[in-house]
Amino acid sequence: MSDLQIGLLIVGGAVVAAVLVFNWIQERRFRKQADAAFQMPVADALMQDDARPRAMHERVEPALREPVLGDDGESGVGEPHVRFDTGTSLAGDDADVPVNAVPAPNPAAAVPSERRPASSPSGAAPAPYDELIEYRARIGCDGAMANVFVDAFNQTRTLGKAIRWLGLPVGATAWEDVQPWRDARYQQVAVTMQLADRNGAVQEEQLAALCDVLQAMTQAHGLRLACDDMVDALERAQAIDRFCVDVDVLIGLNVVARGEGAVNLTRIVREAESCGMVLGGDGVFQLLDSRGEPLYALCNHDAEPFAVEAVEGQTSQGVTLQFDVPRVPDGLKVFDGMVAFGRTLANETGGILVDDNLRPLTDTGIEKIRNQLMHIYERMEARGVPSGSRRSLRLFS
Repeated sequence: MSDLQIGLLIVGGAVVAAVLVFNWIQERRFRKQADAAFQMPVADALMQDDARPRAMHERVEPALREPVLGDDGESGVGEPHVRFDTGTSLAGDDADVPVNAVPAPNPAAAVPSERRPASSPSGAAPAPYDELIEYRARIGCDGAMANVFVDAFNQTRTLGKAIRWLGLPVGATAWEDVQPWRDARYQQVAVTMQLADRNGAVQEEQLAALCDVLQAMTQAHGLRLACDDMVDALERAQAIDRFCVDVDVLIGLNVVARGEGAVNLTRIVREAESCGMVLGGDGVFQLLDSRGEPLYALCNHDAEPFAVEAVEGQTSQGVTLQFDVPRVPDGLKVFDGMVAFGRTLANETGGILVDDNLRPLTDTGIEKIRNQLMHIYERMEARGVPSGSRRSLRLFS
């Protein structure tokens, strides 16, 4: 081998080594950037960095087509991220006023001295306010009658998001749902709007409309209004919505006949009734929990729904069991029960349990879906939205 060839080999080896080192350095740098971009924040359980508006996502229905659930794995008593009002922040003239606070219209409209705001009793419970999923407006009512809220109460029901009216009656220690037709006087009222649901995140126009309605009402009756910051609320709404899209999964198991046959609906109805399922007005069987909430549902593949009295010998191409993942408490146990029931139906009708692509569901396939469910439930727990909790039922409605 000549000196020239040896030299070329040395130079070539040096170039290859340099390229490998350069690629290694670049890979490390990009990996660090990716880790930083997708790292879960600590301060806010739902404020994720990924920005994927709900308009770009569709709910997964069903998830048994080798489902891809993502790479990340009430407002109830004791749940995290629930903030409570102090109960007195609007009671006096020195109350702290938030960014969007609306002052009294003018001195001429000031409340007479005999109707000055009543101080909250020392034992008064704070107003329940779920900071994670609600926007809040507070009203200092000065002992106003409940009927002054009638028009605003009705108008806020048309804004497209769930609204709660909570009031602290004069001299009371506990808050209650405001009922404008009642003979009651309130010293404080809190009005909340839910920030997200299955229709998407709340819009700025909806929050503004809420505050406009309340402002007109408070000005007309000489009351005081303080609305929470809209910018912060809209950011929270988008974060909640992104999280909900990622975990909003509907699982379906199908029981179909083998070959060119059909399944016997009479037997299926009998099995559904024997396991405690209830037939709804829409012709769908549901297994309900103690709260009356569905655990899973059974529907007919054919256009004709289930009837109260099944016709002997009636058949169908198949039936589907459906499981609404984020709305079911103790979901893994319920999923196992639905799988067992599906296998029972298949055995009783001589059918087979399949996914939506008509592929038989083996133990391995069921276990894979179960592991994905476990991952979803862990994510929901970590973000303060346990599956089947009151908060989860509100978000996934």
